[in-house]
Amino acid sequence: MSKGPTPFSRSAQFFLVASVLTVGFLFVLIRLAVIQWLQHGKWDHLAKAQHERTIPADVERGTIYDRNGRILAINVEVPSLFAISDKIKNPAKTAKQLAPLLNVTPRSLIEKFNREKDFVWIARKIEQTRLIAVEKLQLPGIEVLMESKRFYPKRALFGHIIGFVGIDNNGLEGVEHKYDDLLKGKKGGVVVVRDAYGRSIYPKGFNYIPPSQGGDVTLTLDETIQYISARALQHGVEQSGAKAGTVLVMNPTNGAILSMAVYPPFNPNKIGLYQPSEWRNKAITDMYEPGSTFKIVTAAAALEEKLVSPEEVIDCENGVYAIAGTMIHDHTPMGKVPFYDVIAKSSNIGTIKVATRLGAEKLSEYARSFGFGTRRGIDLTGESPGLLHNVDAWSSRSLASIAIGQEIGVTALQMISAAAVIANNGVLVTPHVIDNHSIGRGDLAPTPVGEKVISDRTVKEMTAILERVVVMGTGRKAAIPGFVVAGKTGTAQKIDPVTGVYSKNGYVSSFVGFVPANKPVLSILVMIDEAAGERTGGEVAAPVFSAIGREVLRYLKIPPDSSVGVSTVTTSPSREKGA
Repeated sequence: MSKGPTPFSRSAQFFLVASVLTVGFLFVLIRLAVIQWLQHGKWDHLAKAQHERTIPADVERGTIYDRNGRILAINVEVPSLFAISDKIKNPAKTAKQLAPLLNVTPRSLIEKFNREKDFVWIARKIEQTRLIAVEKLQLPGIEVLMESKRFYPKRALFGHIIGFVGIDNNGLEGVEHKYDDLLKGKKGGVVVVRDAYGRSIYPKGFNYIPPSQGGDVTLTLDETIQYISARALQHGVEQSGAKAGTVLVMNPTNGAILSMAVYPPFNPNKIGLYQPSEWRNKAITDMYEPGSTFKIVTAAAALEEKLVSPEEVIDCENGVYAIAGTMIHDHTPMGKVPFYDVIAKSSNIGTIKVATRLGAEKLSEYARSFGFGTRRGIDLTGESPGLLHNVDAWSSRSLASIAIGQEIGVTALQMISAAAVIANNGVLVTPHVIDNHSIGRGDLAPTPVGEKVISDRTVKEMTAILERVVVMGTGRKAAIPGFVVAGKTGTAQKIDPVTGVYSKNGYVSSFVGFVPANKPVLSILVMIDEAAGERTGGEVAAPVFSAIGREVLRYLKIPPDSSVGVSTVTTSPSREKGA
């Protein structure tokens, strides 16, 4: 007969079971603690992912202002339509009724209905008239949600600078793209709750998380100056029968862009009506040969190196001169004239002769110091560096060509920046369109101090020469009553993209300068592309410069010069009469 368990063995068994239960309980407790505290975020995220779905809602972008606080870009509330697919009783009938109101096919709507059981967008940011028509149908499962849409109250006036946003309010062009991170706020959305079977539960009213407001941006541009520029540019293009044009107005002392007008314009409120090529801000993206406006650089370099003086007489060979096996011509034949008239009356031959003294290395060096061949660093996307080949790639003709603005590709922004060197006491500054002291989320880095390119002596000599261009040279039509204007004309043949040689009909007509010459407040560039008939910069672009300068000076309340006359570089009455 077997004996039953002894008291000791029963006690051991109890202890063993109790220990196992205690360890198990402690394990569960530790596991719960880990899940509750250490892994709370992980499991909460998984639970929400299983039971919730967030439909992103538009971010509230910041407002864009001009320098005087006028609104250039703002958000407006517009209706969007979405479908709760499992609440649509008859998808085919619903699609057939909706399709003509939304300008889509019934099939495309049915595909959307079948895509999701709960929430699917069917039309974003529609017109109020469409919404009224849809609401009249009272279709089950078709709902409305108000979204934010970008609106540009100035329409086409600032299109190329401000750019535009996409359907989800992401910046795609211009300031909207460059400062997208600053302008956009935090995303919100509609939270849709699902039950254990994955079906959506819709309480009365959605759990809507509103997006947060983005930062505001203030531009250096001035609406009034932009309007003056755009109107004068349009008139100049239409009057000359031209293809296109660009105007830039800049404060030469700090690089602040006051206006940037491109013609033809585009309206960012109706972006679907335009081709991508029409969005392009040609003031910073497109290259052209500057022609005689580049003589500003050649002349300044020669004067700085003391290779010529303003009064030195240069033989312009009566308008015909052979160099590197080719013939150089002047538009107006001249004989022996002072260097200041070589530039004032835009002699190619006289300029090339002086550039030969300078040499290829020095001309290239000065061209780069004036900002050519590299991006100017403006706070916009898409800027082109232009085209300036290294000296070792120059041909025997390149020195002569580049000296008069050929074989070099520049942007309008580069050209106005280079001319502003003369207006800004020889200092090259970085152009910009953002007011760095008025950013909604704190200041950006301040505009860097520019580099001294030429001496005060050269600035004084060049200013006098450029004044003479307007007083008695090729730029007389740029004159502004009551003010001394300094500037330079340019007339450049374009390269025919088909033949690869200079076109007989395509010209770029330009004028760049500053005013008042003795204390500049404005640098202005006018570029007219492919004018018909008269094509010279003095006839086509200079009058536009004058019209803009006259109105902007009046708007800025700049008083006329007390004594208006030619600067220190002059000639005797008898010599001028014969010029």
